[in-house]
Amino acid sequence: MAKTKQAQKAKMHVKKGDTIQVISGTDKGKIGEIIRAIPQTSQVIVQGVNVKTKHVKPQQEGESGQIVTFEAPIHSSNVMLYSQKEEVASRISYTFTDDGRKVRMLKKTGEIID
Repeated sequence: MAKTKQAQKAKMHVKKGDTIQVISGTDKGKIGEIIRAIPQTSQVIVQGVNVKTKHVKPQQEGESGQIVTFEAPIHSSNVMLYSQKEEVASRISYTFTDDGRKVRMLKKTGEIID
């Protein structure tokens, strides 16, 4: 009998609500906000990035079909956190604040995100 593989929850460097810049692919250079994070597949859905169109057939008689646009997921490794103050994309490091909280910090600017 074959065992089913269970999806591991991957630790991602980005979260919902983060401002990011796409660093590879057809949408390279675009800046947007993360709408949804999918940790099971390590993917994110970004506002205005990787927009796809889908032709939807009419469901009932007399109804007309339509063309729906939506954002498809992209892999989290293809995005980098973006600082709007300095207007630069940067890797992150984890550091502790004075009160002992673990926070994410941009390496280039030293800006704390969380």
